[in-house]
Amino acid sequence: MSAAVSDMVLTPVGLRCAGRIWPCSIGRGGVTTDKREGDGATPAGTHRIVGLLYRPDRIARPVDWAVPIRPSDLWSDDPGHEDYNLMVRAPYPHSHERLRRGDRLYDLVILTDWNWPRAERGRGSAIFLHRWRRPGYPTEGCIAFAPQDLLAIAQRITYDTRLIVPEGLAR
Repeated sequence: MSAAVSDMVLTPVGLRCAGRIWPCSIGRGGVTTDKREGDGATPAGTHRIVGLLYRPDRIARPVDWAVPIRPSDLWSDDPGHEDYNLMVRAPYPHSHERLRRGDRLYDLVILTDWNWPRAERGRGSAIFLHRWRRPGYPTEGCIAFAPQDLLAIAQRITYDTRLIVPEGLAR
């Protein structure tokens, strides 16, 4: 499958999108064609953009289709539960990740359709595009950017945009 002009394509030097290369960090496990929960790898493949979340107490709505992250919003990462790889709300007694974090990593989150909406248990959850901790610092499998770059990317994409992670980048 070839990339369209509107697609985001991961390359060895960054993410190609909107006519330029954006520096980014990927998972500590590199790129993989066999994604598993907890492996820290970024899954190869063509992924659709399925949503955009933002912290309304920290940033302005970046685009009209962005959805605010509420204090009770969580993401289930419990492969043994039926809500695996879905947004859930607190209180939630199963393993999860808080979307409204104390740090700024999830002030703006682009959601992909990796293993969603009908998740295969254990294949990995929550592959997001989000803010990086610092340049070059790996993620748990997501793709991370400088905050101003993430905002610029979010303002240039639509639901038609795809994230393409070539198998050729896999180890």
